[in-house]
Amino acid sequence: MSAFEDREKGFERKFVSDQEMEFQAQSRASRMLGEWAAKKMGLENADDYVRAVIRAELGAGGAEDVVRKVVQDLAGSGIEVRESEVRSKMDESLAVAREQVKTGG
Repeated sequence: MSAFEDREKGFERKFVSDQEMEFQAQSRASRMLGEWAAKKMGLENADDYVRAVIRAELGAGGAEDVVRKVVQDLAGSGIEVRESEVRSKMDESLAVAREQVKTGG
């Protein structure tokens, strides 16, 4: 195998690793956002709601579906929240989650 092929394989492995880490971070961020929303709604069984939020992420829309679900659920519970606030919380959660995944936390 040439040095070029070795280098190419290394880049492929790094790409796959980066994608796996991003998937883990997205899932953690969705979990954190679900926990935040469940607390705002005063849900007694937050775990069921968090699982529903994570399932929303697995759809074609990904993080957009998560934000849309949380905004709709909060509004349905009579909690007035701007979409920008939910997006900001998602961004904050994603930053924390990326750091946790990166450090193994």
